Amino acid sequence: MKKNEASKRKVKKGHSVIPGRGLTMGITVTMLSLLILIPLASIMAYSFRLSWSEFVELITRQNVVRAFATSISCALIAAVINSIFGLILAWVLVRYEFPGKRLMDAMIELPFALPTAVAGITLSKMYSNQGIIGKFFDQFGIRISYTKIGLTIALIFIGIPFVVRALQPVIEKLPESFEEAATMLGASKTYTFFRVILPELTPALLTGFGLALARGIGEYGSVIYISGNSEKNGTQVVSYVIMQKLNSGNADYEGAAAIALVLLIISFLLLFVINMIQLAAGRRTK
Repeated sequence: MKKNEASKRKVKKGHSVIPGRGLTMGITVTMLSLLILIPLASIMAYSFRLSWSEFVELITRQNVVRAFATSISCALIAAVINSIFGLILAWVLVRYEFPGKRLMDAMIELPFALPTAVAGITLSKMYSNQGIIGKFFDQFGIRISYTKIGLTIALIFIGIPFVVRALQPVIEKLPESFEEAATMLGASKTYTFFRVILPELTPALLTGFGLALARGIGEYGSVIYISGNSEKNGTQVVSYVIMQKLNSGNADYEGAAAIALVLLIISFLLLFVINMIQLAAGRRTK
């Protein structure tokens, strides 16, 4: 008994089962610095080589502004669509039993496992005028590949797992008694969903939305082919503009870093705002 009590006290004091707290902490700080902090610092260092007037002139160029507008707008639309259908998909995978459920659940991970360039080539071919799906829509004068529609579809493809995986654990822990109690009290299905279920899922839904949005704004591999990268048609994305500067004859590292810095700031602000909304929604549901 005394040994059990002593072990419980040690656990309560924060002792880890992994030995060498100093060593593991050092490894953690080192990896964090090498993989995140130093690369981010290098972006700022290259950006600061430009004067303020050069920085503003670069960021306010028409092609750069249009690229930012295209990336943010398409990523926002894709994140909203992913939030709606991701919620439905997560609900079905958790609450229903049907043949092929495990296969469908495993396919959610496909955008994570599949190289983004492969996904981009496949989608651009499928939705082109000669593709299986694109040929059908072309009969009605609707082009998908090499337009913002195709760009948004690619961002939906790579963003849907973030929403589904964020919602699944919360739905699994959500007691079905909530729905039963609401039904017994005479609430309609619509009222039960929007006033009982959705408030409980809102923090997780916002997390998935934020992750899908941030990923979509900076996406490159899956959109580089299907977007067409046309400045005239407004299908250039920010990541492509950055690659143009790096792949030019005289690589413009400072210009690429400056655009990347603005992209980083936008993504950080979006995630910050979404996290604040998430915290506020979480407090209301407690």
